[in-house]
Amino acid sequence: MATTSHPVSGSPPIAADQALISLRRILKAVDAQARTLARDTSLTPSQIVVLKELAARESVQPGELARSAGLKQATISILLDRLQERGLVQRTRGDEDRRTVRVQITPDGRQVLSEAPDLLQTQFGGRFESLPEWEQAYINAALTRLVALLGATDIDASPVLDVGGLTDLPAEPGK
Repeated sequence: MATTSHPVSGSPPIAADQALISLRRILKAVDAQARTLARDTSLTPSQIVVLKELAARESVQPGELARSAGLKQATISILLDRLQERGLVQRTRGDEDRRTVRVQITPDGRQVLSEAPDLLQTQFGGRFESLPEWEQAYINAALTRLVALLGATDIDASPVLDVGGLTDLPAEPGK
């Protein structure tokens, strides 16, 4: 199967350009949503995911929270520090075993969560699940191949569409 090249000698094939344009659109969509969240709530998508996980439970240990949110333990610790500084979560030590820590969402955390827009991965998940099983498998296979083509197979990632650092946030919503 022949590929069509650009008129400029040595340039990549048009099909590769189309793939890169699609990738760029995905990155821009993720970045735009993260910026909107940061502007409106001063939270990252990962922090919203943590608040949603906490809202679904009475209290949870950080390790359980990391597993359910699809994040690493170290990441959860940083996220919980930021959320606790804002008064959106609270940590309590166990009565019987003081080494045990439980985390729960505060009323302020529930309020912020109720006002936050749906996450891009929530919208994607609903649309993706409505596709036939064969199409889901096809998309996953193509994305897995794309990751390999980009040389990104060793990059650790969670199922949270997020960009930037955990501290790249405005000080207050709307600022």
